[in-house]
Amino acid sequence: MKYNILGRTGLCVSEIGLGCEGFSEDGGARTASLIELAHKNGVNYIDLYSSSPVIRSSLGEALCGRRKDFILQAHLCTIWRNGQYKATRNLPEVEEGFADLLERLHTDYIDVGMIHYVDSPKEWERIEKGGVLAYALKLKAEGKIKFIGVSSHNPLAALKAVESGAIDVLMFSVNPCYDLLPAGEDCEDLWREESYQNELTNMDPDRERLYETCAKLGVGITVMKAFGGGDLLSENSPAGKPLTVAQCIAYALTRPAVATVLAGAHSVEELQASLDYETASREERDYAAAFRAFPRINWTGHCMYCGHCAPCTKGIDIATVTKFLNLARAQGALPETVREHYAALEKTAKDCIACGACETRCPFGVGIVSNMKEAVKIFGR
Repeated sequence: MKYNILGRTGLCVSEIGLGCEGFSEDGGARTASLIELAHKNGVNYIDLYSSSPVIRSSLGEALCGRRKDFILQAHLCTIWRNGQYKATRNLPEVEEGFADLLERLHTDYIDVGMIHYVDSPKEWERIEKGGVLAYALKLKAEGKIKFIGVSSHNPLAALKAVESGAIDVLMFSVNPCYDLLPAGEDCEDLWREESYQNELTNMDPDRERLYETCAKLGVGITVMKAFGGGDLLSENSPAGKPLTVAQCIAYALTRPAVATVLAGAHSVEELQASLDYETASREERDYAAAFRAFPRINWTGHCMYCGHCAPCTKGIDIATVTKFLNLARAQGALPETVREHYAALEKTAKDCIACGACETRCPFGVGIVSNMKEAVKIFGR
């Protein structure tokens, strides 16, 4: 298992995390086997969004004796009413839900307290001014949560939260189809067939700005819906053809600030398919050829960090240099963290001899040589 640092939290997290979708099935009977398989394979990050007593209790039982082996991301603002999940901003209900969460998980703290389902800028303002954020900050001060997060499907709402400086972690829906669509307050638009009827070109600029802002500010991203709820893996994929599990995971992990992909699993076999990413070949992880073949979708001129440009004749990690260049472009300046990470590269854009071999291999027609020249101007080497 490979591990990444989750932004400014400093937490070292497995690049494959575990979602809790399958925990409620069969009365929670699958939870123990899913946790056992995750633990055996080095998974140390779990997302628990559900307020279902069955899910919370079954996870608490499965974690007995090994709570410290896992980093828990669990959601505030979710409660259980009349046999079903309910999102709430009512403070007494939020407090009740959190107390129930700790009790059922048999723990006295949550690593990342995730403010649940913030899908409009106005909703974030409500969080800031209505007492929920203040409550989360109080829990953090008391050590009951270590870090504060927000879950969202809307890049404009997420940007508001990230730029506030109040949150440390963003849980966001990241995949190559959703990334094409403009911001909206109805998350169901992300998987509606009609959203993909017209030709779509390159990543939505608000989504790109969100990822780059997270990287600049040190807000780590944990990925939900990497498989689009399974849609991207099927013949009904909004891309017009199915992707593989490994391709979806590889795409998400190459986005700026992403530290872990939360693999939802309804069975041991589904979880194992995600874990197999760790031993997948470069060819199995390669998403570029599949993207290029998508009908109605065009990424021409846009670097997807896919690595097809490699190997560079001078040993430059072109995808990484381009990622740092795009981060600097997005800020209109040179952030210190980006400058230092760039300086640590063994080979930089200054080593480019403009041979153009990389451009002949790029599936998306990116002007790599001109990017290298711009990087030298910005970074000085």
